[in-house]
Formats: sequence, C-alpha cells, structure tokens
Amino acid sequence: MLEDILECFEREAADVRTYSPLTLAYIGDGVYELIVRTLLVERGNCSVNRLHHMSVRYVSAPAQARMAEALEETFTEEERAVYRRGCHSKPHTMAKNASPRDYLKATGFEAVLGYLYLCGRTDRALSLVREGVGLTGSDL
Repeated sequence: MLEDILECFEREAADVRTYSPLTLAYIGDGVYELIVRTLLVERGNCSVNRLHHMSVRYVSAPAQARMAEALEETFTEEERAVYRRGCHSKPHTMAKNASPRDYLKATGFEAVLGYLYLCGRTDRALSLVREGVGLTGSDL
C-alpha cells in the first residue's frame, strides 16, 4: 500500500531512521487500527456503532501494552531499538483511560508498526500482530 501511495502522489520514500518515535507511532496507530478494523469487518456486516465498540477493546493503550509485552522477546534488535525509543518518548498528552506506563508501551508498539510500514515491511507488521493476538489470547 505504501508503494502505491507514494507512486500515486509522485513522492519518494524518506529515510525512516530520521523520524521521531512519535511520528512513527502516529502512522503505526493508523496501521494497527486498519488491521483491527479489517479483521472485525471481515467477521460480517454489522452496525458501525457495534464495530466501533468492538475495536475499542483492541485499539486501546492497555490492550496494545499487553500485546507489546507479549511480543517484546520476539522483536528483532532493530525493532527492539524502535520500541525502546517509543517507550522513552515524551508525548504531549496521555490517554485518560490508561496508565502512563501502558501509554508509553503502546506508543512503542505503534512506533514499531509505523517503522515496519514505512520500511515497506507490512508482512512483518502483520506477522507481529498475528503473533501478538495469539500470545495475548485475544479473540481478534
């Protein structure tokens, strides 16, 4: 998808290593949400309100923090470095329904997904989410 977007808008890929962890988390949040929404929609047609309530269970800082903790040992060195940068970032806001610790772990997880997406490694991002779903016992 990234290649299609860049080609359509006649853009060149930037050096992902220069992006801040919060920028990586910003795009990673969208990547994760797209994966979750796709899986929920593929279960069958239902109201948008119901889809939203179902997605909140997975796209929340506590849920993402649990997934990050479960996956941490499976991260490559490169992914672990991005994750640590995300966990040590200084966000200007915090989620009201999450502890600061969970919020930063979720930010680290999103940074990894954003990094992988911007590197054109969507297959690895999908693999991590699938593995995280299995490790956390999620019904996604």
